[in-house]
Order: sequence, then structure tokens, then C-alpha cells
Amino acid sequence: MASDFWLIAGLGNPGSKYEGTRHNMGFMAADVLAERWSINFSDHKGLALLGKGVMSLDGRSQKFFLAKPLTYMNESGNAVASICSYYQIEPDRVIVIHDDMDLDFGRIKVKAGGSAGGHNGIKSIDRSLGTPKYARVRMGVGHAKRGANAHDNTVNWVLGGFGPDQRKQLPDFLADGADAAEEIMFHGLAKTQEKFNGR
Repeated sequence: MASDFWLIAGLGNPGSKYEGTRHNMGFMAADVLAERWSINFSDHKGLALLGKGVMSLDGRSQKFFLAKPLTYMNESGNAVASICSYYQIEPDRVIVIHDDMDLDFGRIKVKAGGSAGGHNGIKSIDRSLGTPKYARVRMGVGHAKRGANAHDNTVNWVLGGFGPDQRKQLPDFLADGADAAEEIMFHGLAKTQEKFNGR
């Protein structure tokens, strides 16, 4: 029987050298949700930090798991699929929060399905779940310089930190990402898209 839990997975890379980098936007948004809803993380099969809780909004409650995969970005799907399988969570109750270079810093787009847009974490989840039809909160980090070393530039960009101006804006941006995940659970994808995608 399918679970009535949701799974919110914030993507990132484990380890102190990746803390605060653009590629760890999902981890940082997950930390905001953990603090907001008093979630304690513990180990799930060595694949993820996992916690569970209940959100209450507008007099309604939703049960959810919150995950930070420990598999490194390119194998995120192993962690997400393992949690879904263990707790019988269907893909339509999965929300993935991740960085997105196609959006300017501070922009959020919410979608379900569609292409991975070159994001290796999303490609891995598509592969492991066997479907792209889960919700995504795409958090803009802007784009690396294009040029001869496009691949190296991209890697250095996503694994780089934020400038002073962006660091000032980061708490509000992460709170928006956390809000978007909550909105999907309580009000559905279409309403959440109306609220966030046009900003």
C-alpha cells in the first residue's frame, strides 16, 4: 500500500569542503525545513541523512520525510529510490530541491517531469525512480562563464561559494525554497507554480 508520507529531498554533496557551495542549495534548503519543523536527521542505510515530521498549515497536516543524500550528487537517485522503496512512497509524492544554472540567482521555478537540464543529480533520480514525474523546486544559481573550458568553468562554478551580495540574500532565498516545497504538499503543483514561477 502506498504511503501517505511525502519525501522532500534536498540535493548536495556531503563533507565540509562542499558546505555553502552553489551545488548544495538543496542541502541548505533542507536545513531550513529541518529547523522550521524540528526534524532530527539519522542515518538511512548509509545512503542519506533522513528525518521525519509533521507540517501543519491552514489547519491541515502533512506527514513527511526529509532527506539529504550522502551519495554525492551524481548518485542521488540511489538514496531517493531506497527511501521511496523502503517507505512505499510514490514518485508523485516526491519533491526534490536542487540548484539550477539556467535560472538567475534568487529565481525559483517549480515543475514536475521534463528534462534533467544537464543536472546530474536529477538524471540519477530519473534513472533510479524510472520516471521524471516528481516535483522539483529549482533554485537559481546563475551561470558560469561560457568559453573554451566550459565544462571546467561549470564544475568550478557549481562547487564555488556565493559573493557578499548573494550571501546577504541567501537566507531569504532558502526560506523561499523551503516555502515552495511546503506549498506543493499543501496546495498542489499548479498553485505553487502560479505563486513562484512568475517572480
